[in-house]
Amino acid sequence: MNFEYDDKVKNLIGQVQGFMQEHVFPNEEIFDKQLEVNRWETPAIVSELKEKAQSVGLWNLFLPVEHGKYSAGLSNMEYAPLAEQMGGVTWAPEVFNCAAPDTGNMEVLAKYGNEEQKQRWLEPLLAGEIRSAFAMTEPDVASSDATNIATSMVLDGDEYVINGKKFYASGVCRKQCEIMIVMGKTDPKNSNRYIQQSQILVPVNTPGVTVTRPMKVLGYDDAPEGHGEIIFDNVRVPAANLILGEGRGFEIAQGRLGPGRIHHCMRMVGAAQRAFDLMCERANSRIAFGRPLIKQQSVREDIAKSACQIEQARLLTLKAAQKMDTEGNQGAKDLIAMIKIVAPNMALDVLDRAIQIHGAAGLSQDTPLAHLYAYARTLRLADGPDQVHMMQLGRNLARRHDQA
Repeated sequence: MNFEYDDKVKNLIGQVQGFMQEHVFPNEEIFDKQLEVNRWETPAIVSELKEKAQSVGLWNLFLPVEHGKYSAGLSNMEYAPLAEQMGGVTWAPEVFNCAAPDTGNMEVLAKYGNEEQKQRWLEPLLAGEIRSAFAMTEPDVASSDATNIATSMVLDGDEYVINGKKFYASGVCRKQCEIMIVMGKTDPKNSNRYIQQSQILVPVNTPGVTVTRPMKVLGYDDAPEGHGEIIFDNVRVPAANLILGEGRGFEIAQGRLGPGRIHHCMRMVGAAQRAFDLMCERANSRIAFGRPLIKQQSVREDIAKSACQIEQARLLTLKAAQKMDTEGNQGAKDLIAMIKIVAPNMALDVLDRAIQIHGAAGLSQDTPLAHLYAYARTLRLADGPDQVHMMQLGRNLARRHDQA
């Protein structure tokens, strides 16, 4: 197994790293100040940096090569170190047009959308002109089992009428969000629970769509993107907005979530690496009890354990990405489940140690650690809770062993 990169990818790694050091990290405080002026408007610094990144070709790096003209020509394994670099700042992926939920939505449209849907929505998303949202999770059902989704989609002539309630629809609070992909049931009485669902494109300004509030994550509203609670009250959209066809919603969700999960894990490694770097800086510079923290044995142990965990997760991420490239998402499903379990928990461990070494400052807005911790904790639920991944992974592994 070879995780060495060719000169093209090494150059891209250097470019993204340099861009982060020169343009992103120095502007974190400016981002926060601009966000306070209007929490749901894209800060001007982000728009400015997006133009810079696009001008030097650091744009849409996430779509793998099988998506042809829409792809930047990178494999999943080649994208991994780039996403890792972006993971150190919560808003950095947007600068490179590599931010969720747009990445997942663009992949859905590239893979399953028809030509009209691609032209109307995929191309503006690829150009970074608009933002999007994904609405699947519902407050009134256990959404970790996607077959429970209750939002109704009823065909009426050449339109679908949508009724239901969603929450934690990431991206929908932003003023620049124009389109969302909504999952609901078109055939709730079908005996096959996996073909009851469909996915449809719903413009945010459609009559009957009401974003009632942004849901917080451990106290963070994650502006300007936000995670909206949405009411759909007799929302009518053209039947042509249906993606792939009736009953294909679960299939689309599975195709979307595999790449989305590993992208999150790539960024989690980057978040943990940034926490590690800050931990080391703090340990070397902070004086307690008359000497630098690094002189304390417990601090040295925390640094050593953190380095081990980060490298383990990084290697598992790369292995999963490489298998996706060689055997497809289905062939790599066990490894994707493993890293989805491992990466957020690893990041939480490392971030917790970094916060502890920073003392009270680690809990404050003066470092990115607390917000990154909230992000990592979210990922133990987003794109499938740990328990679901462990249940399915354990079942699959044991079944194979029994058949051997």
